Amino acid sequence: MNARRWNEGVWSRLRGRAFHALFLVLRPMTLGVRGVVHDATANTVFLVRHTYVSGWHLPGGGVEAGETAWRALERELSEEGNIEIVGVPALRSFHFNRDASRRDHVAVYLVADYRQTAPKEPDMEVAESGFFPITALPEGTTSATRRRLAEVFGGLAPSPEW
Repeated sequence: MNARRWNEGVWSRLRGRAFHALFLVLRPMTLGVRGVVHDATANTVFLVRHTYVSGWHLPGGGVEAGETAWRALERELSEEGNIEIVGVPALRSFHFNRDASRRDHVAVYLVADYRQTAPKEPDMEVAESGFFPITALPEGTTSATRRRLAEVFGGLAPSPEW
């Protein structure tokens, strides 16, 4: 691995930890949402690669004070993918994310009825995004993302841990 890629990885992890530290100060108990946006016709799912953490992830983020999980999911999908929820997302699982903190939980929703208003252009948060075949996920897809997809589509029992 060259020095530049190593430095990018280190800074990416430090930025991610800094965001989580800030959230711990502002919100001692954290709740997040992730959306499994599924195109059943093409059997693809929408994934994002953030600028501040390595790997490909399901889109999502934190639930703000006074915000419902469903509203947070709508906001995050719009911000990270120009995706509008048309139907009712299905809550598929709920997980304790001890990697983020001792007090973090993540709700996972299946979003099958949606529309994407335009492809998502890279910005300060999202480096790249797109729909990928469930059977051919991009290199660098996180193990947690792969587990969630196996739980939703492969019959794997949901884990209580992220």
